[in-house]
Amino acid sequence: QRRSCQQDERAVPGVHGLEAGQQQPGCRSPTSAEPCEKPTEEEALESGPRTVSRRYLSSLKNKLSSGAWRKSYQPRTCPGSGTQEPEEKKIVRELLETEQAYVTRLHLLDQVFFQELLKEARGSKAFPEDVVRLIFSNISSIYQFHSQFFLPELQRRLDDWTTTPRIGDVIQKLAPFLKMYSEYVKNFERAIELLATWTDKSPPFQEVITRIQSSEASASLTLQHHMLEPVQRIPRYELLLKEYVQKLPGQAPDLADAQKALDMIFSAAQHSNAAITEMERLQELWDVYQRLGLEDDIVDPSNTLLREGPVLKISFRRSGPMERYLFLFNNMLLYCVPRVIQVGAHFQVRTRIDVAGMKVRELTDAEFPHSFLVSGKQRTLELRARSQEEMISWLQACQDAIDQIEKRNETFKAAVQSPEGDPQEQELQSEELGLRAPQWVRDKMVTMCMRCQEPFNALTRRRHHCRACGYVVCARCSDYRAELKYDANRPNRVCLDCYTFLTGNVLPEEKEDKRRGILEKGAVAGSEQSLICSFLQLLGDKWGKSGSRGWCVIPRDDPLVLYVYAAPQDMRAHTSIPLLGYQVTAGPQADPRVFQLQQSGQLYTFKAESEELKGRWVKAMERAASGWSPGGPADKDLSD
Repeated sequence: QRRSCQQDERAVPGVHGLEAGQQQPGCRSPTSAEPCEKPTEEEALESGPRTVSRRYLSSLKNKLSSGAWRKSYQPRTCPGSGTQEPEEKKIVRELLETEQAYVTRLHLLDQVFFQELLKEARGSKAFPEDVVRLIFSNISSIYQFHSQFFLPELQRRLDDWTTTPRIGDVIQKLAPFLKMYSEYVKNFERAIELLATWTDKSPPFQEVITRIQSSEASASLTLQHHMLEPVQRIPRYELLLKEYVQKLPGQAPDLADAQKALDMIFSAAQHSNAAITEMERLQELWDVYQRLGLEDDIVDPSNTLLREGPVLKISFRRSGPMERYLFLFNNMLLYCVPRVIQVGAHFQVRTRIDVAGMKVRELTDAEFPHSFLVSGKQRTLELRARSQEEMISWLQACQDAIDQIEKRNETFKAAVQSPEGDPQEQELQSEELGLRAPQWVRDKMVTMCMRCQEPFNALTRRRHHCRACGYVVCARCSDYRAELKYDANRPNRVCLDCYTFLTGNVLPEEKEDKRRGILEKGAVAGSEQSLICSFLQLLGDKWGKSGSRGWCVIPRDDPLVLYVYAAPQDMRAHTSIPLLGYQVTAGPQADPRVFQLQQSGQLYTFKAESEELKGRWVKAMERAASGWSPGGPADKDLSD
């Protein structure tokens, strides 16, 4: 009576797999295997073979992890109960009674459901025997353990309580065997899915289950609910044993053993909880693999998905970014394209980048904010996130994966990351040339070959990328092929300089570079070491075919000359203006952003993007026109 009236309080809050209105499977009277209250036939039908889901398992895991449900409570006594048993003995008696009910449930699973289904499979051949064994996993071992060892030991100790008032030592000996529940828990979700599949697929399979479920021994509960009992059992042991420890007197001989047994039971509960976590991880991994089309070189159960999400890919040739999708695992980054027709696979894998050897850093690009660089052995990508927070999250996730790889492989030493985008990061270091994919210079950032400085055009001098250094070069300067290790030693188009470095071949004298001309001052170098640099509108007929917009630079190492480039990455300026002696004047009153350079009939007209930028340019040009040279860092406010 006491155990029956306390059943609701004994129920573990983290276990809620049954529908509302149904009784817990373990709620039985001490003398009978019948439930305290049978559900109606309608309720039993509603709890069909699909009621237990991964969502439930996730909820169960969270509840078990929180530890809140393990708090003790003050037990009540039923009216009319006059027993004078010690509190600790009452708990042991309750442990024994619930164990008896649990063994009855295990008997139903192993000796009735399992054996009857095996018998039907062997006789009718309507469904495979292996399916039955997969559904019930190691339930036979669990049943034998509890019925032949654990329950008899508990019964003997309670019978001999007067002479041996202790159970801690018994549970210590048996607790390690409880870890075999991990196999059952790992298989639980798969078993439920197989049960649902074959119930729909095979009428003989369904007939056996329906017949047993309608029997008195099953108490009109579904097979799924009976199968849930082993998942719930270990947390209930911990609950009762913890209360037993709390009720023991301070000098009780069983106190030390009981506390140690409680720790072991807790370890077994954590082991079961870890199995649930692992099962969820594998299920999530399988879902991802299905979305990727189950490609053989990607599917690996040892992988861990760290992050996934959409990004924008910054194109080297197109003006706008393109939608892409990333999957970051512990050992690889998958760069994917969403499929237009998402039947089966949702994404097509374009590139796999190994985390080992990968680098990530933020890009400072005014045109594409929230952008970052992923540089790997197989490929280098410029990507753009939707916000600054998302970009930081991607960088952190990638860096964490890189750090984990480095910890597991102490011999691998990653190159020092350059968070500010230093020149040695922008331009691939010579010792890495050919070993990892370079960062390609975008087509629109240059108007001339970055090796010979000849201007590009659509017909006779088209743009090509060197696969070793990433420079934009013409066909003549990239008419060489060299084997690149990051591309499985396949021959790739490379520029003249990279060909010489990678192969060691000396070129004929007629192919050597010409001497640098007065205009051959790289815009990149000028921008990094400049007094001021920015785009300016070039107004008037003075500029000829050079265009209406130019990248203007006054270098620190040549502070009296203005260089005008067609693009920021060009290696040669199309115009240079010695500023000494020029007058800087304001332009027409109609537009305050216009200013002019004038000297002896020479007139150059510029237009800045803002009045503030115009003011900085006017100040810099006036200083240069007067012969001023920078003497220290005090003039850095002119730089853009």
